[in-house]
Amino acid sequence: MHRRQGRVNAGLLLLLYQISQVGLQNIPSVTLAVLVLNVFFFLNPVRPLHEACISVREAFYRQNWQRLLLSPVHHVDDWHLYYNMISMLWKGIMLERKLGSVWFAYIIAVFSVLTGVVYVLLELMLVKILNDPSYEMSCAVGFSGVLFALKVLNNHYNPGRVSSVLGLQISSKYACWAELVAIHFISPGTSFAGHLAGILVGLMYTMGPLKKIMKACAGGFSSFTDPDRPRNYYSGYSGFGGETYNNERRPYGFWFPPEHRSEEEMRRQRLRRFWRQ
Repeated sequence: MHRRQGRVNAGLLLLLYQISQVGLQNIPSVTLAVLVLNVFFFLNPVRPLHEACISVREAFYRQNWQRLLLSPVHHVDDWHLYYNMISMLWKGIMLERKLGSVWFAYIIAVFSVLTGVVYVLLELMLVKILNDPSYEMSCAVGFSGVLFALKVLNNHYNPGRVSSVLGLQISSKYACWAELVAIHFISPGTSFAGHLAGILVGLMYTMGPLKKIMKACAGGFSSFTDPDRPRNYYSGYSGFGGETYNNERRPYGFWFPPEHRSEEEMRRQRLRRFWRQ
């Protein structure tokens, strides 16, 4: 175990405050479990970050597949954890009441692994297309790939809404794509491929075969309810606001932000750093 010591985790304290404002009784069980799990692994990481992150080199070439499980629940710092978990809190309250707790837990488990797989495939494509082996070393940790996939689901199950992205009103149908670009510009050190992996997983579920495959695999378990059964989407607590992306509110992170340096210097340093998701 590698406990975090030596400073006050302001982001963690703020997260706990926000949870208390929502109220534990208003947070569905699986959503709350995901929050607790991520906080636990932040305070008690299973591996150091460089041994928990996911990359082409570690997952594809070295077949260190356990990192697919470790990388989503490890975060670089308390603010990385805070912004990811605040996003999870909002999405979880909305989606778990729509889909049911058992199916939502199933989605979280599948998306956590599949987002890492798609990310590795995208980075491998960049290696081949750009002939740049440095992409093999891009090593990611964090829950944001899953959050982007959940964003696609949320927009799918709640059409017609409008999201604010950098002050612009964007239809929910295109919000995830706008946020993909917005976060890339707000935080220049983020990975376009990493965010895209989450969106693609979400689209595989809403428009592709993933939901049918998951339903087929779960067919023998009576505890799984039909995710398409109508539910009261906004039953229970409804006062927790949505997300905005502007200069006053930082979006949830995805990668380890680089230090301030020129693009050429950043490229030279790529082999010696990992980004966060």
